[in-house]
Amino acid sequence: MWDAVRSLLSLGGPVVAVLVVLSVFALALILLKLWQFWAERVGFHGRARAAMEVWRQGRPAEAARMMEARRSALEDALATAMVLTTRRLDKSLIEDEIRRRATDRLHELQKGFRALEAIAQIAPLIGLFGTVIGMIEAFRQLQAAGSAVDPSVLAGGIWVALLTTAAGLAVAIPVSLVLTWFETRLENERVAIETMAGTLLAQVAMSTEASGATRDGAGQEGAASLAHAH
Repeated sequence: MWDAVRSLLSLGGPVVAVLVVLSVFALALILLKLWQFWAERVGFHGRARAAMEVWRQGRPAEAARMMEARRSALEDALATAMVLTTRRLDKSLIEDEIRRRATDRLHELQKGFRALEAIAQIAPLIGLFGTVIGMIEAFRQLQAAGSAVDPSVLAGGIWVALLTTAAGLAVAIPVSLVLTWFETRLENERVAIETMAGTLLAQVAMSTEASGATRDGAGQEGAASLAHAH
């Protein structure tokens, strides 16, 4: 393997060396983001769904205990919603706090995306730059040979020049695919936060209105009973 890498570096020159450095940096960053996504439980919504089900069953204290760890942005959003709703705060204030906390945690997960995007965009351009330099060198040798041109030498110079473009694409394509996967997972997490937190707040609002209507009905019946007694 190392012999193949050394051969590639000797053929491609400094341009391929730069691409190798970029690929190593991209790989390290991708592994770091994979670990971060796993640690933040991105895409793992089982505990949050279970807590929501417990909440629907009328056991808010148990549901809040299930979300105490707050390992993921979704769990943190639901825990925040459950705690603040018990304090009878205005719905808009609760939504603002959930949005602030979710944005902060999702922003941490998004760090490094720009670097991967830059590598995906720059690597093909660096490879193309190396190809242009190689083509210039090949045609310079062709001019220097004059009438004694060896087509095999020219062909060899061209394929070596094209090697840098291939190396640039080999770096850019997988990085671009992985970045798209990261962005999709993060967007799904954002949608899950908005959907589940919104559902919880809507249920609280409906239960509050139902309780208020029940109290009003009871009050009206009591007043009617008193009036009838008099």
